Amino acid sequence: MSVVLLVGMPVSPQSPRPADEIERKVEALLRQMTLEEKLGQLQMLDGDADGSYRPEHLDLVRRGLVGAFLNVRGARRVNELQRIAVEQSRLKIPLLFGFDVLHGYRTIFPVPIAEASSWDPEAVERAAHIAATEARAAGVTWTFAPMVDIARDPRWGRIVEGSGEDPYLGSVMARARVRGFQGHDYSASDRVLACAKHFVGYGAAEGGRDYNTTDMSERTLREVYLPPFRAAVEAGVGTIMSAFNDLNGIPASANPFTLRTILRGEWGFHGFVLSDYTAIEELIAHGLAADGAEAARLALDAGVDMEMVSRLYARHVPHLIKEGTLSMATIDEAVRRVLRVKFRLGLFERPYADEARERALLLRPEHRAAAREIAARSIVLLKNDGGLLPLGKNLRSLAVIGPLADDQRNMLGPWSGDGRAEDVVTILTGIRAKVGPETQVHYAPGCRITDTVCAGMDEAMRLARQSDVAIVVVGESAEMSGEAASRASLDLPGRQLDLVKAIHATGTPTVVVLVNGRPLAISWIADHVPAILETWFAGTEAGHAIADVLFGDVTPGGKLPVTFPRSVGQIPIYYNHKRTGRPPDPRNTYTSKYLDEEVTPLFPFGYGLSYTEFRLTNLQLSARRLRPTERVTVSVDVENVGPRAGDEVVQLYIRDVAASVTRPVRELKGFERITLRPGEKRRVTFTLGPEYLGFYNREMRFVVEPGEFRVFVGTSSVGGLEASIEVVQ
Repeated sequence: MSVVLLVGMPVSPQSPRPADEIERKVEALLRQMTLEEKLGQLQMLDGDADGSYRPEHLDLVRRGLVGAFLNVRGARRVNELQRIAVEQSRLKIPLLFGFDVLHGYRTIFPVPIAEASSWDPEAVERAAHIAATEARAAGVTWTFAPMVDIARDPRWGRIVEGSGEDPYLGSVMARARVRGFQGHDYSASDRVLACAKHFVGYGAAEGGRDYNTTDMSERTLREVYLPPFRAAVEAGVGTIMSAFNDLNGIPASANPFTLRTILRGEWGFHGFVLSDYTAIEELIAHGLAADGAEAARLALDAGVDMEMVSRLYARHVPHLIKEGTLSMATIDEAVRRVLRVKFRLGLFERPYADEARERALLLRPEHRAAAREIAARSIVLLKNDGGLLPLGKNLRSLAVIGPLADDQRNMLGPWSGDGRAEDVVTILTGIRAKVGPETQVHYAPGCRITDTVCAGMDEAMRLARQSDVAIVVVGESAEMSGEAASRASLDLPGRQLDLVKAIHATGTPTVVVLVNGRPLAISWIADHVPAILETWFAGTEAGHAIADVLFGDVTPGGKLPVTFPRSVGQIPIYYNHKRTGRPPDPRNTYTSKYLDEEVTPLFPFGYGLSYTEFRLTNLQLSARRLRPTERVTVSVDVENVGPRAGDEVVQLYIRDVAASVTRPVRELKGFERITLRPGEKRRVTFTLGPEYLGFYNREMRFVVEPGEFRVFVGTSSVGGLEASIEVVQ
């Protein structure tokens, strides 16, 4: 075996250590607290979906028996509860107000998987900052975002909430969102406390079925599912949410290995851990805990500081302390962590929301403009045969067809904060606003999303026949993605594919616009329809952004953050898979293949077209041989050789040719989105160091091993320019 060199992980944790002044305040407060009041700080309760609190909450706050609320929002409501906490409770400890602000508060941005399609961390950070600005104005001090779960199975509904299948891209987006939500100081009036979720392995649910068991090797855990969480910690995230799932036989919300050994021990995380909704109580259903008391003890001992909604801590901890099965030191440390975050948020100095600020900051014109721009940057052009797109603005007639073409509510996607359907620009509205007055725009829904009978198909075909171009808008409803929204099929729901086939059969040039929260199996569309746009759930400004791309005011530059399968039977399918001893070979029967389907994806990770063309040349490495601690610079020329300005995402991948444990066929290690004018050329440079060349060896130590590495630079995870480097001892 080759000699290996042990190296540290890439970056030391950046989660802030406790400040002395805050620590003195925390300790002074802790000394005054009764056990009941301590447990109050570890309790989060749920308000109603409309943002109101419940009658019982008033007395609980007054007695100091609750530390945080979920879903209670709006400056006036928040202030009503906060006033009781800081003026009428014995210790005057302010409350935290949490809400799921995943991709916007009132101004709704594209869903997170769409934002990841932008491959633009600055845009993603800007979207999170605007969301934080609006949320804080409405009294929300804490968002349950970013969701940084890696998802390799598109049947899982919560794939929509994350950044796709790749740990490197997921880590970059995790940092961007934490920076956007929290900034350098999350006590600022335009920032909120972030919460990276769901720790950990939740995205690997068996069968793609939400809440289901996950089982994986420690290597897969460390190399695939943990990196985005570590990136969030390095970015200073204030809180972590423990997950629902069983992980390798120990539920994540009672797992000391992940919560104490890794999160706090290895990474030095100093914030606090919150359970997911009733996840502690669900330890009983998992079969880990016999009753509520045991569930509370297991979660606290594992490192879950705050309990969401269920009330096992308050109910059982006094008895556990009395009988000696749980230590007061464990409770005190959890309370310290919660209080520390409240001090850092500035809640003791500025507990109240400014009601005038709320009225002034929600849905501002500049927020809508940013939502439009970022939505357009998130759109992926999947196909454009014959240059059908972009469309001319002076067409004689245009047919806009499909159940999602004039839909407001579904453009918002799941977990859409306080977004309102009436604020949304539909795709039909955006198209009508874009074309000239001489263009006739015809509209027919054709069918509803889940119709088993397409009663409006004949009318849709009639309008298509009398039009120059047909735009067919199909996909999923928002409720088909997100939590508890797993699908066994990835086909278009209902009769929508039949609608597309019918419009295509009219002979009218057809564009398919996809609105969805996961990769769909659209092989027939990919084989027959000349132009396809993946727009995801694009948010408040969906219609304007999609029209901007359809008519060429914006040249699409998005790339897929997740692989599109040909059929559901290929799942799991992801680009950074391991090699096999018998790779697919048409000359050999006994290879890794399907009898009835290809093994390649319909559209690969990192894929996306443009209205212009780019050429990559002159790949150079600053060295061909390097030691394990050294770095190598990789550079390439990128030229726009097409007719219009556009964006390209240049992507860097590596392959460790031979190692002491098997390595993936490719691993993303860098990317840059650039804008080039026609004829413009630019040099793009990346740096590869030990943090990118290393991996976890057989002893689960992070190492760089001597040997050959292949380097690929291209515009997707397939193909590209190639070179090699050798790491020498």
